[in-house]
Order: sequence, then structure tokens, then C-alpha cells
Amino acid sequence: MHADILLQISLAILVATGLALLAKLLRQPLILAYIAGGIIVGAVQGFGWVQTDVIEPISELGLILLLFMIGLEIDLKKLKSAGAPVLATGIVQFFACVGLGFAFFPLIGFSLRTGGLSVLYLSVACALSSTMIVVKLLYDKFEIDTVPGRITLGVLVFQDIWAILFLAIQHDLSHPRPLLLLLSLAKGIAVVAVAFAASRYLLPILFRSIAKSPELVLISALAWCFGVAMVASYVGLSREMGALIAGVAISTFPYNMDIVAKIITLRDFFVTLFFVTLGTKVPRPTFGLLLIAVGVSIFLNLSRFLTVFPVLHRFKEGNRASFLPALNLGQISEFSLVICALGVSVGHISDRILSVVLYTLVITSVTSTYAIMASHRIFTFVNRGLIAVGIHDLGDPAGEMEKPEPRPIVFLGFSRASSSMLVELLEMEPERKDEIAIIDFNPEAKAELDRRGLHVIYGDISHRDVLHHAGVEEAKLVISTIPDSLLKGTSNLKLLRMIRGLAPEADVIVTAEFFSHARELYAAGATFVFIPRLMSAVDLAGAVFAIMADQGEQLRERAQEALRDRDEVLP
Repeated sequence: MHADILLQISLAILVATGLALLAKLLRQPLILAYIAGGIIVGAVQGFGWVQTDVIEPISELGLILLLFMIGLEIDLKKLKSAGAPVLATGIVQFFACVGLGFAFFPLIGFSLRTGGLSVLYLSVACALSSTMIVVKLLYDKFEIDTVPGRITLGVLVFQDIWAILFLAIQHDLSHPRPLLLLLSLAKGIAVVAVAFAASRYLLPILFRSIAKSPELVLISALAWCFGVAMVASYVGLSREMGALIAGVAISTFPYNMDIVAKIITLRDFFVTLFFVTLGTKVPRPTFGLLLIAVGVSIFLNLSRFLTVFPVLHRFKEGNRASFLPALNLGQISEFSLVICALGVSVGHISDRILSVVLYTLVITSVTSTYAIMASHRIFTFVNRGLIAVGIHDLGDPAGEMEKPEPRPIVFLGFSRASSSMLVELLEMEPERKDEIAIIDFNPEAKAELDRRGLHVIYGDISHRDVLHHAGVEEAKLVISTIPDSLLKGTSNLKLLRMIRGLAPEADVIVTAEFFSHARELYAAGATFVFIPRLMSAVDLAGAVFAIMADQGEQLRERAQEALRDRDEVLP
């Protein structure tokens, strides 16, 4: 038996690894590769190399470690400081999605008459989004710290909270008497209270005493995780919920990130086995099952728009910052699989429900990956429809934008470099304040600039119509300090060419991350190229002063000469 377990784990890992390498090459979520590996090695659709009942008990360790790490990464302090838009969206999105699910799923054949557990599980599953997929893609796109990115992450944290509460009452859902549900919640609250009391008064002493021994920190953290999981199981809650509580309880410890870094390899191994195990249970796809999964995928994306966009728009976040979080959240969560897998294990739902969720996960993981990568192009298309039906953007309350008075200095986008340079400029020449116009679609930046009395035009700098509306044709100096890696739907070279078409006589400052790009921008007619790795905001302000003193040509020649003389190791 011992050798049989090792052989089956080895086969499962080998096949999952091979498919994961292929998925990485094709830029697909790795979770799909693990599930596909389970399908291949399992007995239901595959070769029967791996028996589910052999590796399932071991794979459950991955689930416990996964939820422990999710708990570790929930920062309650940040949640407290989240703004009203995030708080409102985090609350409304989940419960409204569940409500829409109760209206939708009976329409496609899932009955409420037999207790409604199938509808409840499907509704909750579709209300949760994938932290793993969203964070990875936003990180790759450098959008974690944007307004839509921060809102998206805030909503994901709230989803984790609602999932925890669902896990707390999950065991008693088959007999949903108010007293039993309240008892489950009371048990959950008691475990949370004990865990947080220990994390406040006992664990800091323990972790301080072993802080210089990384191995002991790791072992102690794991002991804490499995200890709380055992207590949770003893009082009638799931072990997985206990692991989640254990993680949240020590999430604010200074050793938090170190523990995460050490556990992540263990987690990845066992989580791979967990998703392979899920794959071994996947039934053969039928036309009806695939049709339902496609319908659920469409419903999921529509429900995100209906529950996220109106709330954020109500808080005046603008069409872009209201739409992109809804798009980012357009997939089903791995947590949904966890909840449904637990539901199957306690007899609440059938394998068919788990299969619907699993196939929906596959579909939405693929579609949302491409949607997030093309999110700004999708928004540009959708925004035309929003405006056409009367949903107007910030700065366009009536749909008829009055053309503002032209300003001689125009900022295209407002980055941190722009902020620092603006301070330098206004400290030296405060009278220039009324000569400046700033075009940006960041609602937070707009609100702060408005408060400071600066002229801001809410808009997308990649659109020629926005630049025309802002009066760029009459500008004397146009400044772009945002590097290409952060620009959405355009580049500094495209902006330069667009400005040269609108305002041939204007001086133009653009930004380059590479010397070859800087040379290309000078060749295209840039007056000055800001290279962040070489220059500071003070240098940028100096360039602005030189241009305003009619020394732009001399500045351009000096900058190009300095660029020619540089012989860098990395371009």
C-alpha cells in the first residue's frame, strides 16, 4: 500500500507538471493543467493510473495549507482603512450576486423545492472570484496599485470574508434550522475569539523567542495551523475553516511574509495534488453539461457588471474605474471548488453540481485571462455603449462637454513624477498654476487636484478626441511622464505623433525607459525625453523651465549629446 501511494503520487505529479509546462507556454492558468492532469490519470475519463481514494486524504493537506495562506494574506488593518467605495462594493457584490443566482439557476433547471442547496451552492460559488488569477494578471500588467486594481483587491478580500462565514455554517446547511445555524456561528465566533486571544497574548511571546531560528518559526506556524484546524474539527466546524482562522489570526505578525515564503512550496505541492484529485472526479462532458457551464459563465460575468459597476459609479469612480473591477472579477474562484468539494463530501450536493462549477471554472479562467489582458480595449468599446444609453463619465455629466479654455501647459496623465515635478514648478513660479491643464482618468488624482485648485480634465489620453477637447492644439508645452509599461492603449511614441499632428509648434516632453526608445523619440521630434533611471523630478522641472525660457532647442541638443556618449551595460 505504501509503495502504491508513492507510485500514484509520482504519476500524478509527473503528468500535472508536464501539462503545467505546456499551460505556461500557452499562457493559460496552471490550475487548468492540474485538473486536466487529474482527468488523464483518473479512472473516470483517463487511464486509471491514480485512484481517487488513495491520494485524496493526502491532497486535503493542500487545501488546509491553501486556506491557511489565504488567511495569512488577509490584512484586517488594510480592510479597516478601505474607502467607502470598496466597503460598499465588497458588501453589495457578494449578496447581490447570490440573490441573482437564486433568480437565475431555477430558470435553467436547478430546483428550489428540494431544499435549494444546489441553488445555494451554485449562487455562492458564482459570487466568488479567483484571487490567484486576478492578482497574477494585474501584477503582470503593473495594475495592482491603480484605482481599479486596489478596488478589485479590496473586493477579493471581502469575498474571502464571506467565504469564511459560509464555511462556518456549511456543516448544518442540510438541516438549516435557525438554532443550528446560530450554534454553528457561535462555535465559529468562539474559535475565532480563542485564536485571536492566543495570537495577541501568547503567540507573540513564542514567536519572539524563536525569531532567530527560521526552522522553528515555520514549524511553529504549521503547528498553530493544524492545531486550530483540529480544534475547529472537534467543535463541529471544518478543518479548512480552522486553518483559515489560524492564518487570519497571525496575519499581522511581522513574521507573516517569511512564513508565507516558506510554506508556499509545501502548499504548491499539496494544492497540485488537490486539483489533480478534483480532475479525477470530473465526469465525461456532455452537451447538456457544457451548455449549462457556458450559460453559468455568461451569467457570472453579467452579474459582476450588475453588482459592481452601479455601486462604484454611484461613488463617482468614473466609467473606467467602475467597469474594470467588474471585468477583473469575471471568473469563478478556486475557493468555489473548495466549497463545492466539501459540499459533495458532506452530501449536500451531487457530483453534477461540482462538475458544473468545475467546467465553469475552466471556461471563465480562460475567458477572463484574455479579457483582463485586453481590459482597456474592451472598456473603450463598452464605454461607447454606456455613453450611448446615458451613463456618462466623470467630467461629462450631461454628455455635452463644453470645451475648456486652452492652457499653455498640458500634462498627459498624472504620475508620481508629474506630481513631484508639479510641486517644483509651482514652488518656483506659483503664477503658472492657472496655465496648467492635466488630463487623467484616475478619480483619486482628479479629486486631489481639484481640491488644490488645478484644472483637470477627466479623460483617456490615448484618444485623439480627448486631446482635442482639452485644447492641446493651442498648448505651448505638452508633458508625458508615464512610461510605456504603465500606459494603457498607447505609447509615448504614439502620443508624440498625435501631439505633433494636433500642435506642430508645441514643445513636447515624453518618457522612455530604454536608451533606444529615447533616441527614437528624439528622432520623432521630442523636445526632451525624460529617462527615470537617470533623472529626477528636479531634472524634469529644470527641463520645463528651460523650455519656457525659449531654450528648448539647446536643451534638446545637450540631451541628445549626453545620450550619445552613454555606453551602458544594459540598454
